[in-house]
Amino acid sequence: MTAFTRREFGRIVAEAVSMSAAALGVSAFDRAPFRLDIGVGTFSYHTLSLEDMIVQLKQNHVQEIEMSRGEFMLMKPPSREMVETARRKLDAADIRCVSYYTATIKNAEDLHYALRYAKIFGAQNVSGDATGPILQDIDRLFTEAGLTFGIHNHWFPHGFPYESTDDVLRVISGLSNTVGSTLDVGQMAACGHDPMDAVRRLGPRLKIVHLKDVQAAGAEHNVLLGTGIANIPGVMRELKKIRFPHLVAIEYEKEGDDNRDMREEIAYARKLA
Repeated sequence: MTAFTRREFGRIVAEAVSMSAAALGVSAFDRAPFRLDIGVGTFSYHTLSLEDMIVQLKQNHVQEIEMSRGEFMLMKPPSREMVETARRKLDAADIRCVSYYTATIKNAEDLHYALRYAKIFGAQNVSGDATGPILQDIDRLFTEAGLTFGIHNHWFPHGFPYESTDDVLRVISGLSNTVGSTLDVGQMAACGHDPMDAVRRLGPRLKIVHLKDVQAAGAEHNVLLGTGIANIPGVMRELKKIRFPHLVAIEYEKEGDDNRDMREEIAYARKLA
């Protein structure tokens, strides 16, 4: 018997529903409501050990993640053994790493690590940022590997190459569909831009969404989803309108060991999904 992942099973069911609806002359608007795929960006649990994080994910019934813990980013590349061990622990918990966050890819060595570790994790997407000629190499090598790359927008006090939708579009317009956007809606709001507009304009080039809320523009003070300026309900409506097929990863960058807020974040996002 062929084994299917949850995402693959969902796709098969959706296709079957679509074919049945078409045969009956039912329009797309009359079909079953579209549901977004809610998961977690694991930086949310950066104060916990990998093992304790997995316990939290299991308790919250999270099955898909983006691996964005600092020890796996490329500033100080992890060892192959670290990544393989993490993959085994995630597999044992039935948690899939669908995306891998690298931070900045600066050179060929970083690119090599990004591809290697994405494959070990079993990820289909890599999130990060890069500027200049290395983007052409990312486009070519990720296309050859059958992976995608999402450029992550960010707020920093002294500026960042990708702060706005225009910044991201300007770069990806010259690259293949392999390269798109990892849209962090909280960071977009922190930079003073409209996250809903970003969803509309980036549309088919969205590879993954980081679901985050912030207190105000001009800073990166995280708050619970729905209590800040990122208009999370509006963002979720826009994602449902475009039938966004990839992971919506909750991120809550809170310092300290109290992770009770994550349960509230996950419950809130699922209600809107």
